[in-house]
Amino acid sequence: MDIRPIKTEHDYNAAIRRIEELWGARKDSPEGDELDLLVTLVEVYEMKHYPIAPPDPIDAIKFRMEQMGLTNSDMVKYLGSQSRVSEILNKRRKLTLGMIKSLYKGLKIPAEVLLA
Repeated sequence: MDIRPIKTEHDYNAAIRRIEELWGARKDSPEGDELDLLVTLVEVYEMKHYPIAPPDPIDAIKFRMEQMGLTNSDMVKYLGSQSRVSEILNKRRKLTLGMIKSLYKGLKIPAEVLLA
């Protein structure tokens, strides 16, 4: 097992190929340990070189609404009046701190997403 840091795209591709070869290796075997290490190295490389931007706060709200089967009327208790809901969902008004707290507590939307 010759494991080194992943520094280049070539190193990254080689690590991915090796992971594919090792996929399904038995846990706590030398191959399983190698797989665990390589997956960790690849995750670190990907976080650094291919970061995923947080979603737009309004898109996150709409996604959660869809997941939970909520309508705009259901959002009144989190955002205020029906007109306020419309303004927020159409990006004509920004979320207030109170709205963010309410969405976080009521719909479990991460605060860091809503603050973006």
